[in-house]
Amino acid sequence: MDLYEHQGKELFAKAGIPVAAGRVAFTVAEARAAAEALGGRVVVKSQVLTGGRGKAGGVKVVSGPDEAAAAAEAILGLDINGHITRRLWIEEAVAIDREYYASVTFDRAAKMPLMMLTTMGGMDVEAVARDHPDRLARLHVDPALGFRGFHAVQLMSAAGIPVDERKAVGAMLAQIYGVFVAEDAMLVEVNPLVILDDGTLLAADSKMTIDDNALFRHADSSAMRDVAAADPQEQAAHEADLAYVKLDGDVGILGNGAGLVMSTVDVVAQAGGRPANFLDVGGGASAEKIATALGIVLSDEKVKSVLFNIFGGITRCDEVAKGLLGALETTAVRAPIVVRLDGTNDVEGRELLERAARPEITVEKTMLEAAATAVRLAREAR
Repeated sequence: MDLYEHQGKELFAKAGIPVAAGRVAFTVAEARAAAEALGGRVVVKSQVLTGGRGKAGGVKVVSGPDEAAAAAEAILGLDINGHITRRLWIEEAVAIDREYYASVTFDRAAKMPLMMLTTMGGMDVEAVARDHPDRLARLHVDPALGFRGFHAVQLMSAAGIPVDERKAVGAMLAQIYGVFVAEDAMLVEVNPLVILDDGTLLAADSKMTIDDNALFRHADSSAMRDVAAADPQEQAAHEADLAYVKLDGDVGILGNGAGLVMSTVDVVAQAGGRPANFLDVGGGASAEKIATALGIVLSDEKVKSVLFNIFGGITRCDEVAKGLLGALETTAVRAPIVVRLDGTNDVEGRELLERAARPEITVEKTMLEAAATAVRLAREAR
């Protein structure tokens, strides 16, 4: 679950990380009132779950309530990378001397948190890594050991942090890592981490992603989810307790088991197609759950074909076939469905589908054949 900047800063403040004072505003009037309460120069920031706000005109520094109201009127409703601005963060403007970048994310390949630090703050970290790789310090942290002082020293030395700033920066790095662990986060990013004119440090921005699987331990953070801003397919899957990730292709994918679905995504790509999603219906899925999953996949207008890939272990393929046929009775099908069944009672399952003779269903014996057919059908429907 991604958090808005102001939500991340709320968690920062609880952890003792310094942030500028600010208020959330949903209307022009609220933006004006926030600017009046804060006094002086303020920054009006679009709150969207994407980057590039400044380049898109979603961040404006203003001198008072009237200018804040004008900025709010211009920013509310602004489309930034497909995200519509529905809320603002009105924040005290601060005198910035230097900008750094600091983050901790989970490196799945290394199976450890990865901390990054650079003195080139304010830039996209991807651009720093591409154009100035020597300026981006990286350090893996053993989660059993945790973040220690020698980690901070090593990271700051590699990044070139001035010696007289290392005590303060090291302390903040430890706080950032603390938030990462305490909130079960997948990413905590501060860009920029600013040095003010008086030498103090402040988190001028916040980007945070919390592991959905850990939200049951964080009722307060879970309540921060903005349902209105969520992708409609991902929100529907969340409500149905389905594991769904939206991708940018046109071949919809359903399977039982995360490993099988990931393999299916890879095989579709290998066949020259572009997966539209990852969706795991789980084991023993009922006809109702299959219907819900199928409806979610087909609600994405980009989907031109669907690949239903099932391996029957405890789950029997004939029961899956019955569930799929039952789902088709209640689901409007606008794209062809390719089904591959393998494992327990796979022959019986395929016979059930073949006897049903549904024109929207094509049955294939192997995953490679099924992927090739799904990719071909998607191309034909473009």
